[in-house]
Amino acid sequence: MENIIEIKNVTKKYGKNIGIENLSLEIKKGEVFGFIGPNGAGKSTTIKCIMDLVNRNLGEIYIDGNLVKRNNTKLKEKIGYLPSEIHLYDDLTVEKMIEYSNSFYSKDCMPKAKKLIEKLEVDVKKKIDELSLGNLKKVGIILSLMHDPEIIVMDEATSGLDPLMQEVFYEIINEEKSNGKTIFYSSHILNEIKRICDKVAIIKNGKIIKVDTIDNLSDSNLVKVKVETDRVEELKKELNLETFEQNQNEIEFVYKDINGLLSILSKFKINKLLINELDIEEIFIHYYKD
Repeated sequence: MENIIEIKNVTKKYGKNIGIENLSLEIKKGEVFGFIGPNGAGKSTTIKCIMDLVNRNLGEIYIDGNLVKRNNTKLKEKIGYLPSEIHLYDDLTVEKMIEYSNSFYSKDCMPKAKKLIEKLEVDVKKKIDELSLGNLKKVGIILSLMHDPEIIVMDEATSGLDPLMQEVFYEIINEEKSNGKTIFYSSHILNEIKRICDKVAIIKNGKIIKVDTIDNLSDSNLVKVKVETDRVEELKKELNLETFEQNQNEIEFVYKDINGLLSILSKFKINKLLINELDIEEIFIHYYKD
């Protein structure tokens, strides 16, 4: 499968502060690619670089084989972009805002816009400045998808949506996915990444620390271990643990090699032992602690 987005060694600095550093990613055509990390990790900066909304200090970004650069309107027509914060013309009604957006394109985008309006239950007669955060986000979703883009870039798409409307949004995304669209989806909510994405990159302090499929992350060999022994200090040294939680003679940690773990534990008198698989959130936390 060919790459449709390629980010090559991109660095973006804000004065002395680094937004992202030497960041590289490859997103394949038709893939739903999750981009996850807490606020301030560099997610929005990466997306702004993809959209060419900020000047990158170093590196190159290619979309569909074309170098991303200013004023490439033909390239941007292929992309639907939903920013984390929506800023529109406050004095326009939703209807007028959508019609104005439709005027940017050579084709008529209103049929798809109307379908999205119906699904998202948007009151098009309201002015933009009368909308709640959730309804403003719905309008942003419509504007990002109405021109039927090949590539969809979304930053914190569900923030502000109530749980029922989130379900509608997931249905819309799955429909876009089934139509072969490529989706780059940034979020800090692990469950929705697991629900809709094929692959995920974890970003920390402006650097990618892990890229893998959701299935591989969920099916990793990592286990959560809780052990009680009178020789807990010796056990820590034997296992070479750097990250753990301890309460007197009980220690809890994450370990990868379960066979190696059992071999080491066999040398000790164990009072209690509990071994569980990690869920996706615990796996994420494990990589973030390292």
